[in-house]
Amino acid sequence: MQKEGKQFQTQIGDHVLTFETGKLAGLAGGALTLRVGDTMVFSTASMSSNIRQGIDFLPLTVDYEERMYAGGRIPGSFFRREGRPGEDAILTARLTDRPLRPLFPKNLRNDIQVILYSYSTDGLNPIDILAVNAASSAVMISDIPWGGPVGAVRIGLIDGQFVINPTFAELETSDLNLRLAGTREAILMVECGAKEVSEQVIIDALEYGHKAIQPLIDIQEQMANEVGKPKRDYSAPIKDDELKKVVYERVTGPLQDIYSAPYDKNTLYNALKELEDTVILELFEDDEEIATQVREAFDETLKSVVRARIIEHGIRPDGRKTTDIRPIWCEVDFSPRAHGSGLFTRGETQVLTLATLGTPREAQELDNLTPSESKRYIHHYNFPPFSTGEVKPLRGTSRRDIGHGALAERALLPVIPPESEFPYTLRLVSEVLSSNGSSSMASVCGSTLALMDTGVPIKSPVAGVAMGLIKEGDQYRIMTDILGMEDHLGDMDFKIAGTRQGITAMQMDIKMSGLTSSIMSEALQQAREARFFILDKMLEVIPEPRPELKPYVPRITVVKIPVDKIGAIIGPGGKTIRSLQEETGTKIDVGEDGSVFIASSDKESAKIAREQIEALTESAVKGRIYTGKVVRVVDFGAFVEILPNTDGLVHISQLDTQRVEKVEDVVRQGDEITVMVTDIDANGKIRLSRQAVLEGWTAEEAAERDRPRSRGKSGSSSRSGGRRK
Repeated sequence: MQKEGKQFQTQIGDHVLTFETGKLAGLAGGALTLRVGDTMVFSTASMSSNIRQGIDFLPLTVDYEERMYAGGRIPGSFFRREGRPGEDAILTARLTDRPLRPLFPKNLRNDIQVILYSYSTDGLNPIDILAVNAASSAVMISDIPWGGPVGAVRIGLIDGQFVINPTFAELETSDLNLRLAGTREAILMVECGAKEVSEQVIIDALEYGHKAIQPLIDIQEQMANEVGKPKRDYSAPIKDDELKKVVYERVTGPLQDIYSAPYDKNTLYNALKELEDTVILELFEDDEEIATQVREAFDETLKSVVRARIIEHGIRPDGRKTTDIRPIWCEVDFSPRAHGSGLFTRGETQVLTLATLGTPREAQELDNLTPSESKRYIHHYNFPPFSTGEVKPLRGTSRRDIGHGALAERALLPVIPPESEFPYTLRLVSEVLSSNGSSSMASVCGSTLALMDTGVPIKSPVAGVAMGLIKEGDQYRIMTDILGMEDHLGDMDFKIAGTRQGITAMQMDIKMSGLTSSIMSEALQQAREARFFILDKMLEVIPEPRPELKPYVPRITVVKIPVDKIGAIIGPGGKTIRSLQEETGTKIDVGEDGSVFIASSDKESAKIAREQIEALTESAVKGRIYTGKVVRVVDFGAFVEILPNTDGLVHISQLDTQRVEKVEDVVRQGDEITVMVTDIDANGKIRLSRQAVLEGWTAEEAAERDRPRSRGKSGSSSRSGGRRK
């Protein structure tokens, strides 16, 4: 008997969202589908029965797997099945994880797993926002204890008007791509790309978006009340308040002394570790279970001391005031052979970005469910263990690396020149060499320097800064250019990148409720001042992009040819274009619109390649004079190749100024002669005249005097029918 699910609907903007549960995955903790148009996402949420021993964090995993069947496509991999999640899938999983995680009980130690699949996509509605809402709903109706629900929307800005959940097509013309998730009371997560919009526009968009998520909160609460499972009890680690008090009294004084000393990250962390080990040894010796509790009590005391110093005295762990930015120094042209390089150092955070320019064919091909087939601007971010003084195995690109690279890419995309003006593929790689806070924003700064060093004519330089917040009751402090410790112990991580004209990217995660618009506005204004200060420091090193590309950058020459001539350049099986590249030492790409891109660091090679391409694609023109080779002799005339693979007939009557009895009396195969095109018929057959050149006739005179009596046996012909092969 077919099982019927229960549906719930709500409307957000112009879109109807349909949730359905009870039909699929009955053994999961919570399961449902969420549909908008013909785009559908499936989500499950489950929790293990047993707690994980010996950990001091929430063991939550969120995975989104993009199924290509959702778009009626077969994966492009060799095995024709989905493999490791692509970049878009990883970013969607991160986007979903971030607003969910803060709402789980802090002392929950059972494994929690949220899994999402794409079941259908219509190519109109993006999946990422649906994924956040589907995951939140699955947790809400499950037996997992949680402080949700969370609602999520995307806000666009089209013709000065906010648009809720714009389609892919609408995003093409939008000045804003802001994704927001939050509870009924507060915003928890923001991810934003923008075309240099003002701080006030961002504030207005956040307020607009928070109002827009309220129906999503309502519908999820309704679902939980009607079909939700009772929340499961869980075993929380037992806290010893007396132990916490003892540790607090023992370490508060030494912690104050440590933080009062001149700041150095290694010295600070070594002193903290030594104090922690000393307390464990002198109070509790080798009892590992109690030692774990001591470490937790130590961390709580450390957090309270640091936060109190900031709130009460405005003194940060490194001694800075809340608006101070760490010392900055920059350098360009660091790598002698890279196309461009920018080294950006801010305090103990250092990033080296290296730029490479390539041809259009080197653009990244995308095999995902978005309408985009490729991208020509690529930003990669690498975070090796030595950057934090640690030793770890290298396990490839992490989710964090992908997320930070995407943020920097989004920040710089609005200033990258369009392909029509700058026909290059651009790849930037940010190598984090040292990290103590805000390495993603340092990679934005390093990338701007690298682009300018390369000679890329960017619209404006971009800088980024990370803002933090400590809030206790009604008291709060907003911090500029946060350290790693301030990120860990604070209530907000707010990354903002932009130009002098406006914001280009933003990412915000909040660990508290009740963030007001006034605090948000203050943070944005403080970040704006910091951004301008950082830009000034960068522009002291390189005030504008280099006027010319650096020597090792390939120069791209663009030739436009008729679309029907593309085959002449490619040749059978690509033979012609390969031969051209080998002979000239260039790289040649041919676009579907007839644009031919010739890349070479040698001007002469590029010139030769261009001339050959123009010759290959040139069409014969009536009245024009050509010098060509005789390729075949027949009784009634000679066939002359006037362009590559294009020949025409010189009738015997047009071979000379006097009557010719035999063709071989004037020309033989292999001879070069100069001729005029006197006629090109509807079938493309070409008629030529040598006499017209010898007599100095005009094109009209030549056409009149070389008018064939018939198009029969004596008509023009050639190896290719008088047309291009």
